[in-house]
Amino acid sequence: MNDHTSVEPKRKGLSRVWHAFFYSLEGLRAGWLEPAFRQEAILALLILPGAWWLGQSWTEVVLLIGVVVAVLVVELLNTAVESAIDRVGPEWHALSKRSKDIGSAAVLLSLLLCGGVWLTALWRWWIA
Repeated sequence: MNDHTSVEPKRKGLSRVWHAFFYSLEGLRAGWLEPAFRQEAILALLILPGAWWLGQSWTEVVLLIGVVVAVLVVELLNTAVESAIDRVGPEWHALSKRSKDIGSAAVLLSLLLCGGVWLTALWRWWIA
């Protein structure tokens, strides 16, 4: 017999949206406790104003902002994967390592994309 007393009731409509918003804030708060996310978030706050300066059109500004936000999103997803793996247990397992390595690779690719976009924008500004 399943005990459903610990399961939250299914919310609908604006109540669901309202509660989801606060769950998301809790997720951001949890992400902030991770050093990698915190470092990337601080760097994002420092460089994002430069998107309006470097971008020569609204499309370029959105691209410069978007790749930075993508890094933060991927870092949060990687943290979620790592947390879920750690919940299973602290012992080493090949699939746990593989999951964490794949998450780390996703973060690396997002950082390389972000760096490439920003370096290209800076290069174009430099030679103009």
